[in-house]
Amino acid sequence: MNSFWAVFKRELKSYFATPLAYVFLVIFLVASGLLTFNREKFFELRQADMHTFFVNLPWLMIFMVPATAMRLWAEERKVGTVELLCTLPITIPQAVLGKFFAAWTFLGIALALTFPMVLTVAYLGDPDGGLIATGYVASFLMAGSFLAIGCFFSAVSKNQVIAFVLAGVACALLVFAGLPSMLNYFSTFLPAGLVSAIGTMSLQEHFASLQRGVVRFNDVAYFVLLIAGWVAACTVVLDERKAC
Repeated sequence: MNSFWAVFKRELKSYFATPLAYVFLVIFLVASGLLTFNREKFFELRQADMHTFFVNLPWLMIFMVPATAMRLWAEERKVGTVELLCTLPITIPQAVLGKFFAAWTFLGIALALTFPMVLTVAYLGDPDGGLIATGYVASFLMAGSFLAIGCFFSAVSKNQVIAFVLAGVACALLVFAGLPSMLNYFSTFLPAGLVSAIGTMSLQEHFASLQRGVVRFNDVAYFVLLIAGWVAACTVVLDERKAC
């Protein structure tokens, strides 16, 4: 446990040791603000809530989360600092979990910094606090899922750009597969049962369910299993390559 916390604190502190973390946060906040308070869409709805923010968040995270994850292992292996990490009395699972939870905490901080948007819509109207709360929970779980995918591809490749592209494509597939337009397209040449299975396995359906304020066990379990599966795969890859 001490080894886990050592990696966690080391990794989290490294995010704020360079200007990159602050640049990331600024870009994320500006982009999410522009997507949320788009003058035409926001005021046309005549309803002050966070719906637009949560609807657009998956598309933003497809780019932002892989950009955060691509350095987790690719950079360590490229510059050779992974050898320094491995001199510590630590196991591969502890190293993977420490780095993963540090990055997830950083993404949680990014989400928390969007709270002024909540205050803004609360000032402009009377939004449903329960929907906002479940929307943030869903967003945090989605960020963890995308991060786990990015962590895996960062372990697979030493090249950060390749890790970013592969993770971005994988995350995009999880989102696009659940869109009604895509499911309608699949239904033109796939059996109805297979189309239903694709929709069930897509991230979009479970995220949308939580976003509507419906907290179901299978939705939460989906994200937990997705995170656990990709983190476990990352651990296996690093173990086979004897990263530590």
